[in-house]
Amino acid sequence: MTENPRARLSDIAEQAGVSEATVSRVLNDRPGVSSTTRQAVLTALDVLGYERPLRLRGRSGLVGLVVPELENPIFPVFAQVMETLLAQQGYTPVLCTQTPGGVTEDEYVDLLLDRGVAGIIFVSGLHADSTADVSRYSALVERGLPIVLVNGYAPGVDAPFISDDDAAAMDLAVAHLTSMGHRRIGLAVGPRRFVPVVRKRAAFIAAMTRLTGIDEAEAEGLVSHSLFAVEGGQAAAHHLLSLGVTAIVCGSDLMALGAIRTVRQRGLRTPEDVSVVGYDDSRLIAFTDPPLTTVRQAVSAMGTAAVQALVDAINGTPAPRDEFVFRPELVVRSSTGPAPG
Repeated sequence: MTENPRARLSDIAEQAGVSEATVSRVLNDRPGVSSTTRQAVLTALDVLGYERPLRLRGRSGLVGLVVPELENPIFPVFAQVMETLLAQQGYTPVLCTQTPGGVTEDEYVDLLLDRGVAGIIFVSGLHADSTADVSRYSALVERGLPIVLVNGYAPGVDAPFISDDDAAAMDLAVAHLTSMGHRRIGLAVGPRRFVPVVRKRAAFIAAMTRLTGIDEAEAEGLVSHSLFAVEGGQAAAHHLLSLGVTAIVCGSDLMALGAIRTVRQRGLRTPEDVSVVGYDDSRLIAFTDPPLTTVRQAVSAMGTAAVQALVDAINGTPAPRDEFVFRPELVVRSSTGPAPG
């Protein structure tokens, strides 16, 4: 950019065919300029290669939506809910999906900033990884870009967080199983570094000690960490079944499907021999064999809250910088039943 503001104003004014005073009003986002004239000035900025002021970058109407991957069916549901709501608000969502060895979250953010997005929603991003450097989010906030972070919490980041209540999810699952006589219950979850996993683990141990009477050390021994995938559920279930569990609570529906596969490979039945509870209630889970009992994330409510928080911030009325926690719902189907014997 030129070091002479007056020369820059005159260049933009000449390109747009308006006065320098009009250019100044547009750049300072002041009233009294028609939408046609305002757009002409913004177009002149783009044509001449000048960066739009931060306050005007939302004029593009683009909003970034960054999700970790689409193999887990819960993420396409989050994306669809948010894309629909953003479109209804007049914004065009730009979906950024990560894949192993592909474009990273930071690289996507750079691409979105280059396109002048009005804001970004992150779903289960690096903010959910307790080992990640979250200063990347603080840097976005400091440059004036509205962001919202879903399912993960990073203390010190001045932005709205939208989360499912992981503690309530474990309470619901364990209470359901103990009500049917189960006492030896295992938990199959993802890697320890993720915030939702840390919360689920702690809540599971607390629920087990409260509802079954076992001590904390024994409850900790009934937790198996693996991958958030069908194969991860299989591996965790092999370990937990060797400990004699009669029920398994899983950190995702995909893990639950893997657990059921392992139960069958061992010549056992679900739920007659081993009950299995999933987490998410992603699409088609009601049609698995057997239909999966699971803890349903409040995806619609969470997506609505995330979009509204972002749009409010874009419009100059940001939501409180806090974590908004949504209570999940237990959906009982056919993968759980009375404890054997």
